[in-house]
Amino acid sequence: MAISFENALGVHPDTLNFRVQRTKVLASNLANVDTPGYLAKDLSFATVVSQVSSQGVDKPIPKLDIQSQYSVPYQNSKNGNTVELGVEQGKFTQNNMDFQTSLTFLNMKFNGLAKAIQGR
Repeated sequence: MAISFENALGVHPDTLNFRVQRTKVLASNLANVDTPGYLAKDLSFATVVSQVSSQGVDKPIPKLDIQSQYSVPYQNSKNGNTVELGVEQGKFTQNNMDFQTSLTFLNMKFNGLAKAIQGR
């Protein structure tokens, strides 16, 4: 009997991919904290979840179209930059913890598959 890794792993690889993409966007924001006129961006997990849920439960998950959105600052700056260092650091830290959680779930899936293959 063949193992379908897409079915066995579920949404966990896609979630991990989303977290990697969001890390890149947030790192770009942090790198441009002092760039005049730079507009901060972010990726919305809620948007990705709504894309997946609109596909239906029985259908396979398609490749997601993840679009970055501009962030609205809490406080405007004089140079037009919308990156707020503390806010971006908080988002980056939270995304890192979410990445670690997704990686843990994926490792649990692989451990379960390994046990099934070994017959335990």
